[in-house]
Amino acid sequence: MGIKLDYIGGQTPLDESEISGLKIKTISTVGELNEHEQNNIEEAFHWALHRKIPIDTQLTREWIFNIHYRMFNNVWDWAGKKRTTNKNIGVDKYAIEPALIHMLDDIKYWITNKTFDHIEIAIRFKHRLVSIHSFPNGNGRHARLCADILIKQLTGQDGFSWGSHDNLYQEGELRTAYINALKIADAGDYRQLIEFACS
Repeated sequence: MGIKLDYIGGQTPLDESEISGLKIKTISTVGELNEHEQNNIEEAFHWALHRKIPIDTQLTREWIFNIHYRMFNNVWDWAGKKRTTNKNIGVDKYAIEPALIHMLDDIKYWITNKTFDHIEIAIRFKHRLVSIHSFPNGNGRHARLCADILIKQLTGQDGFSWGSHDNLYQEGELRTAYINALKIADAGDYRQLIEFACS
């Protein structure tokens, strides 16, 4: 029968070929999908945050794709693979690689030259990752984990709270506040997104 996905505001729709990449064919509801994805993400979270990862390793294309793979490889066969379709958000599919290189060069420059404080650098990193939207899905969750890993390496803190992010994929006040903070960051003002990430 397959799964029928209902999307909420700010989510990236999958096309039919991407939906067919679901590895667990018994999944039939969004709730079941969310549960399997969350279990996979928690494995990746514990793997990443319980080891020392050099900044130079984190700021590579290979690392970024590896984190996405570890987050979704039990659920989707396109985990860790660049999207091949254009979405309602993100750069053109052919511009993903140059956009990633440009972003990574910027992050390295900001760290070396102390352009922003460490928290703002990590949040800008997360925002740029989402703006590029390298993968068919999971970009927001992936970018948040990448920011968590980076801030741990930069400061020693165990990631951001993201407003207690357990419910960020569900409609409600928390997700609305998060989406609003992202839109404000789109215009170049990161204060609200930083506040949300640290709340």
